[in-house]
Amino acid sequence: MPRLQRKGFSNPDIVREFPHGRLDLVNLDETAIGRFVCQPGWRWSEAIAPIVRTSWCQNRHIGYAITGHLHVQMEDGTEMDIVADDAYEIPPGHDAWVVGDATWDTVEFTSGRIFAVPPGAEDERTLATVLFTDIVDSTATLSRLGDTRWQAVLLAHNAISRSALDEYRGREVVTTGDGFLTLFDSAGRALHCASAMIHRVRQLGIEIRAGLHTGEIVIGGGNAHGVAVHVAARIAALAGPGEVCVSGTTRDLLDGSDFRFEDHGQHILKGITGLRQVYLLREGRT
Repeated sequence: MPRLQRKGFSNPDIVREFPHGRLDLVNLDETAIGRFVCQPGWRWSEAIAPIVRTSWCQNRHIGYAITGHLHVQMEDGTEMDIVADDAYEIPPGHDAWVVGDATWDTVEFTSGRIFAVPPGAEDERTLATVLFTDIVDSTATLSRLGDTRWQAVLLAHNAISRSALDEYRGREVVTTGDGFLTLFDSAGRALHCASAMIHRVRQLGIEIRAGLHTGEIVIGGGNAHGVAVHVAARIAALAGPGEVCVSGTTRDLLDGSDFRFEDHGQHILKGITGLRQVYLLREGRT
């Protein structure tokens, strides 16, 4: 439940130091706001890559630059300079470094919880509703559209999906190439978001599918881990074009809501012990 509150970066909840920089993090319930202070000479691939053990930064950054100059290089070769007074978005799959003699000082509204956290480090264990989405028949669509048109569709799909995530207060963890792994602290908001994504991307001539499960997950090393994540992924694979499948656990949490479900049977999910009851969403919101 949103509430009136404030916190100062003079007394952050978490301080995470790394070579040539630091991150101060304050938590406003489900929202984590980070202040990054990186000194001249800081570069992600030198300071953070050895910690998280990935070749490129897999976090999505949205923020406002207070001072300094940051150069960003995407995995596909795209480059951009970000300077003081810029608002910015940096998608996953990038390197970045401080340019010049000024300190890079910025405030960000995504990724702070998981930035510079080594794999397996259980700095956050939480109960969440996990939402997986992906584009149905993406390989066939790529073949039909060609690389250039497919990239335009994919970028539009990502923008629409992220708009829905912002609207329903979802937390993007990673992109999967043609979909998203996201977390919610409310099963209802997660289901509203899944329904909205499905309806809104149809304007692009594509269909997506979604799967939800609620359970305990661990955030570490820039990703979400745990059985609940695997269950959500397997349930998403059971959904057809334009469908949302949910686990019995998530369905039980929505008793008394205005969502309607249809029994989708019991399934053995790959790598998961025992039968799992799955339901199909019949009504949602856009």
